[in-house]
Amino acid sequence: MKSAKKILKDLLHIFFPHLCAGCGNDIADADAIICIRCLEDLGTTNFNTVAGNLTEKIFSGRLPIINASSLCYFSKDSLVRHLMHQLKYRDHKELGYFLGRLMGASLRQTDRFADIDGLVPLPLFFSREKKRGYNQATILCEGMAAAMQLPVWKDVVTRTSFTDSQTKKNRTERWQNIEGRFELQDIEKLTGRHVLLVDDVVTTGATLEACGLELLRAPGAKLSISTLACALN
Repeated sequence: MKSAKKILKDLLHIFFPHLCAGCGNDIADADAIICIRCLEDLGTTNFNTVAGNLTEKIFSGRLPIINASSLCYFSKDSLVRHLMHQLKYRDHKELGYFLGRLMGASLRQTDRFADIDGLVPLPLFFSREKKRGYNQATILCEGMAAAMQLPVWKDVVTRTSFTDSQTKKNRTERWQNIEGRFELQDIEKLTGRHVLLVDDVVTTGATLEACGLELLRAPGAKLSISTLACALN
């Protein structure tokens, strides 16, 4: 015989179905964010275990990083692009926490990221963050922090001015648009620390490069990078 709690849960599920953030289908597990099929269709990269991976090659000769990883491949029709749109523009922060936990869990599977001291989300300019209500990179970091048992240092670097969208710019234009737009706020906290800089997607790497160079002004600081996705150009 079903308990009253189970009956109530079943009734709630009938009238308020729990839908997958990926495909929109009903999920029986009320705690799940995406269904098993969508989880399998994320298009994961295995960059966490591969030195010299595509994300690391983006920064080769440009930014002195220790390691870099991206959880998924990003393309126009990819599932992760759809999920990122929900995170950034549909206020689906719980999805961001979930994806961040996946990112953190993948990095814990390898010793390449074992000596990270703290997570730094790529900052938004304050007016853009105020308009959106949150920084998607910070949401990802909070999920990663839960999986990796690491602190999130969200105020150690700031973006000093508003920049136009990078979406339709080439690599040179992106760099000209973003160069010098970040300012280190807490040199002492980063001194001698290995920092993991986090963002949702890397394309040309210009924005992460500009922020990373500013973080490395802290004496003895080391830098690694983690993104949810890496664009297939």
